[in-house]
Amino acid sequence: MADQAKPKKQLHLAAFMRPVSLHSGAWRYPGAYPDANFNLSHLKSFIQKLEAAKFDAFFMADHLAVLNMPVEALKRSHTVTSFEPFTLLSALSQVTTHIGLAATASTTYDEPYHVARRFASLDHLSGGRAAWNIVTTGNPETALNFSLDEHVEHAERYKRAREFYDVVTGLWDSFADDAFMRDQETGVFFDPGRLHTLNHKGENFKVKGPLNIARPVQGWPVIVQAGQSEPGKQLAAETAEAVFCAPRDLESAKALYADIKGRVEAAGRKREHLKLLPAVFIVVGDTVEDAKEKRLKVDSLVHHETAIASLSVALGQDASKFDPDSPLPDLDILDTNASKTGRAGVIKLAKEEWLTVRQLAGRYGGYSGLSFVGTPETIADEMATWLEEEAADGFTVVSPFLPEGLDAITDKLVPELQRRGLFRKEYKGTTLREHLGLPRPKNRFFE
Repeated sequence: MADQAKPKKQLHLAAFMRPVSLHSGAWRYPGAYPDANFNLSHLKSFIQKLEAAKFDAFFMADHLAVLNMPVEALKRSHTVTSFEPFTLLSALSQVTTHIGLAATASTTYDEPYHVARRFASLDHLSGGRAAWNIVTTGNPETALNFSLDEHVEHAERYKRAREFYDVVTGLWDSFADDAFMRDQETGVFFDPGRLHTLNHKGENFKVKGPLNIARPVQGWPVIVQAGQSEPGKQLAAETAEAVFCAPRDLESAKALYADIKGRVEAAGRKREHLKLLPAVFIVVGDTVEDAKEKRLKVDSLVHHETAIASLSVALGQDASKFDPDSPLPDLDILDTNASKTGRAGVIKLAKEEWLTVRQLAGRYGGYSGLSFVGTPETIADEMATWLEEEAADGFTVVSPFLPEGLDAITDKLVPELQRRGLFRKEYKGTTLREHLGLPRPKNRFFE
């Protein structure tokens, strides 16, 4: 009977690791490594902890420009510098054996041949653990680093991304899996009949091919997508195998899950061949109150001027005029141009958690997305609910501060999930596709 009570599904867990924490106060937390984004020794220790905890993947976001924020805020941000993802993940592939290695690469400010070659290389170097996070790049400042005066328009970026995907995956299929004979006696290295020249000619790209690297170990590296706009969701439905998304609560997550999974089926694919992995900020404590105190502590480390500016944006009015050490005034009757849903969420949070204006500002200046704050048991309860109610297939975990916050996740939360049968105790394969339960794509040009 005990076995029958176990959930049929298990969670998938990826770790968001660039920056090592999305919280802008994380680098100032007592005991945190302030140089963690740019310290290879620290990053090696982080990925090895995550692999020991059997995480599916280590996910590197990327920016091709310094974030476009006022310099007074930028100078306090730990996201200013970081390693280039391919370089770092190639190094980390040599000190790990199982955990997936997911990197962001832009379809707007790169070329398909470059991206295809890099990811194929990473997949071979890692023994089949690479994943490509397809982004169209949202920061308009990026254009100025690539000889353009203006950012490419949103709809055009997604049209380019769709064709970009077709070219990259076509290049990955340049060689049949059995093309390389390497026959030393006859001197024949590969069979020319098992080589396909792409000759792609489209609206955005003209690429002859073939790719000058063997087909990736996984056939194709795992395809990941992160956009939640209408074009983003459609691109995900047609191409992605994992989606990093940012719903704010259970109900919106369920709606997004149903929407994208429905689009997947409409595109002629199986629902289970795409995994939704919402980003969640996790703070683990010995008690719920202990976890909440840690959250308040890291929020308090966001500089007040930066934090109050973020709160003002969320409220649609100047929050600097409020007493910082008093509760948020009653703002329900005020009319502003801010998002009504977003503004209502700010007011609701302030009332539910009895936050002062200073504490509320720290939340919005630090990390205001989905959060699970509690004990291993209470967080496991929340994760189980999201899995059972089809709000998620797993999570993209954001650590609050490192190393302590990450250690609490790997050493306390993961064992609780394993005890409940919600998460693996051992890897069942060696490739990322095997971890995620995804099929190996067939070569479109060869049997």
